[in-house]
Amino acid sequence: MSIDQYLPVLLFILVGVAIGILPQALGYLLGPNRPDAAKNSPYECGFEAFEDARMKFDVRYYLVAILFILFDLETALLFPWALALKDIGMTGFLFGLEFVVVLTIGFVYMWKKGALDWE
Repeated sequence: MSIDQYLPVLLFILVGVAIGILPQALGYLLGPNRPDAAKNSPYECGFEAFEDARMKFDVRYYLVAILFILFDLETALLFPWALALKDIGMTGFLFGLEFVVVLTIGFVYMWKKGALDWE
């Protein structure tokens, strides 16, 4: 085995590292450096950090996060279904339609229960 066989792999690694590091280095070196108290302050969950890290959060943060993940994943399942629609026929279409109806009923239920309201 010669070095010529490993040259494409080495080139791939070097290009990958350059693409990952070069823009960050250029931004650090050429970018403006104007520190500000607001820029340097930690920002989490929409409010100023003022207490212990183990303070209790309102359950609505978690509820909104879970709902987002749930609907995001279910919506992502619609893309392969739409692409395979020709192959799966009318039965597959009806099963997909049932999925969308159940998803819509769940969304309306959560909307009516006030799970999406923010006070």
